[in-house]
Amino acid sequence: MTPPFVFFDLRTSDVEAARSFYTELFGWPVAELPMGGKQIPMFADETGPWAGFTPIAEGDGRAPQWVPYAPVDDLDKPTEQAKALGATVVRERTDLPVGSLVVINDPTGATLVLWEPRAQ
Repeated sequence: MTPPFVFFDLRTSDVEAARSFYTELFGWPVAELPMGGKQIPMFADETGPWAGFTPIAEGDGRAPQWVPYAPVDDLDKPTEQAKALGATVVRERTDLPVGSLVVINDPTGATLVLWEPRAQ
């Protein structure tokens, strides 16, 4: 079995407070990495980034949370299967330079990202 998660988003309304908390608690290193023309803080080690910060805008209504990325081979098939099993698509397919994603809420409301890395 492959690892069930390949990346995590830390969605928070206070990136600096979260960054400070996790670096002080666990010593997790944070690197400022280029993405979309901006420098984005990400937890990273010698193998590369493994989690990133996603700011929640004030008044957005979403609670801070960790969101895992589950790798899939064909994004469309598991998206349709998840919907058939009662999931709700929160964010439609988004194509990025490193891969594509769909954000779903499972039938209980938990958020999960379906992640298809770009073919190398």
